[in-house]
Amino acid sequence: QVQLVESGGGLVQAGGSLRLSCTASRSIRSINSLGWYRQAPGNQRELVAAITRGGTTNYADSVKGRFTISRDNAKKTGYLQMNSLKPEDTAVYYCNADLSYGLGSYNYWGQGTQVTVSS
Repeated sequence: QVQLVESGGGLVQAGGSLRLSCTASRSIRSINSLGWYRQAPGNQRELVAAITRGGTTNYADSVKGRFTISRDNAKKTGYLQMNSLKPEDTAVYYCNADLSYGLGSYNYWGQGTQVTVSS
């Protein structure tokens, strides 16, 4: 069994930056696909950024040009670099990844990390 452990959330002023990390708790062969989602109170969970196995990235219109998704298979970690943060970016952020280990590929969610942007 694998856990995805998230870190990097916190409180930041508008215009600031944060980098979220999502690390597999055991040895894996690779992070295949990775997505970062967020959920604000009263809202549905929405996809913020994604990266495919081949490295193609996709971003929600609201974060294009400000957020960057990446992964480092050697470190078993995915990242979401968030710049020029706005109060409307405030939410709990979740990572979701397809991980290859053992004989297959399995999908996991992180536990979520709170991001709060003050105006």
